[in-house]
Amino acid sequence: MTQFSANLGFLWQDMSLPEAIRAAKSAGFAAVECHWPYETPAEQTKAALDDTGLKMLGINTVRGNPGENGLAALPGRQAEARAAIDQALEYAAQIGAGAVHVMAGFASGPEAAQTFAENLSHAAGAAAALGITILIEPLNRHDAPGYFLQTTDQARQIITEVGAPNLKLMFDCYHIGRTEGDITTRFADLRDIVGHVQFASVPDRGRPDQGELNYAMIFADLAAKGWSVPLGAEYKPNGPTAESLGWMAPLSKV
Repeated sequence: MTQFSANLGFLWQDMSLPEAIRAAKSAGFAAVECHWPYETPAEQTKAALDDTGLKMLGINTVRGNPGENGLAALPGRQAEARAAIDQALEYAAQIGAGAVHVMAGFASGPEAAQTFAENLSHAAGAAAALGITILIEPLNRHDAPGYFLQTTDQARQIITEVGAPNLKLMFDCYHIGRTEGDITTRFADLRDIVGHVQFASVPDRGRPDQGELNYAMIFADLAAKGWSVPLGAEYKPNGPTAESLGWMAPLSKV
């Protein structure tokens, strides 16, 4: 039976984070994850997690200034990037989150690549002492033009270069589906570095029982390859979240 994690960056956005965690539990999710929880005191988030028995699988580092999309690959911004990493790790440790997604930001070129690798090395070292995984995620060029990390091949190269065992790939079926396709083959090729899986329909990032990707087939393939961690539902509901969950029961049976 396939289990799912509710991404509270998109689901139940009309609720506070603690309320959204409780709503996810009531809806049958096995875990939660979110983008930027920092406006909610960690003790409130942890209380909701403890009350529901759900685990927070991961959170993101902050985006930076308005219009930015992460800091870790921006040359000359290392102090800010590492402050964002340290902030995320501290919050994650307080709530028992398993992973931190370090956002690269809009950048390109060799200097950006070196900056990103150095910041990821710092992040992985600090996270290892806390038992936390560091994730990096390629974002598709349609939604995030100019984002530093754009392909899974680029992500593998960076992960290999940094060489930290707790640095992994966020395998987002939506982003990969929009830029590379062939989801099941890409997952097989990348299985050794995957740290988390997310999904949404392609191309509209809506609920997963529509669009170009056959998630019943994809989820069955992931299970056959031994993936048993709850899959991250990071989609944009068209209306109230509770009314968008008709996909859960059928796809959980895969």
